[in-house]
Amino acid sequence: MAGTNRSRGIEGAEQRGPAIILVEPQLGDNIGAAARAMLNCGLMDMRLVQPRDGWPNPRAEAMASGALVVLDQARVYQSTAEAVAELDLVLATTARERDVSRDVLTPRAAAERLHLHTAKGGKTGILFGPERAGLVNDDAILADAVINVPLNPGFSSLNLAQAVLLVGYEWYQAYAPQDSETTWGDAPPATVEQREYFFTRLEEEMDTAGFLFPPHLAPTIRRNIRAMFTRANLTDQEVRTMHGVLSALIKPRNRNADNDTSQ
Repeated sequence: MAGTNRSRGIEGAEQRGPAIILVEPQLGDNIGAAARAMLNCGLMDMRLVQPRDGWPNPRAEAMASGALVVLDQARVYQSTAEAVAELDLVLATTARERDVSRDVLTPRAAAERLHLHTAKGGKTGILFGPERAGLVNDDAILADAVINVPLNPGFSSLNLAQAVLLVGYEWYQAYAPQDSETTWGDAPPATVEQREYFFTRLEEEMDTAGFLFPPHLAPTIRRNIRAMFTRANLTDQEVRTMHGVLSALIKPRNRNADNDTSQ
């Protein structure tokens, strides 16, 4: 999907985001794709541990597609231990079970832990292993916890850029609500008073139509319908629209009642 507004972004995210550490990446193309995924999510700190084809790599630049700012700042290390030395929370992405017992987090839970740690002044990073085999135990053991992505157990393999994007996206979503605009556009959310007036009117009309039957189930039916509308997070405009729908539905019934009375 295309679409970039360079005047926007999450200001300061690059200072607060975790370092993305690629351990022995094999192809420049994958490094470039990972850089693009990082910039999509406001992440800037790329660290490369012994990239197989050397650094810098023209194939990485070609694949980065506008994310050269990430590649230009990338740092190269001779060992994973050196790359994470000043960090105080490191998470490792792996799909394999390890002999060492440790916390196993989903990407969403990992994002929350990263943010909580950063809010206390900590420095964080995420390890990604080589494309072919993933992290070896000597590297994974440097991590405080493991990120495991719950995917189809029959085919859970991700390429490097996919893994970076998936974890980065969860980090971005956990970060973005502090800085994003409201999600309901021009219409504010309906107040409790507006919702209650609509619910009361709806329930009265359902009762008149005989929908709340049998009587002993009426309270449960009311609660279920209220819950359904409440989950929708209706705006005030949407509540007004629902009032219009309700009026349109009962108008024929009212007209028939008036005709019966006049006969």
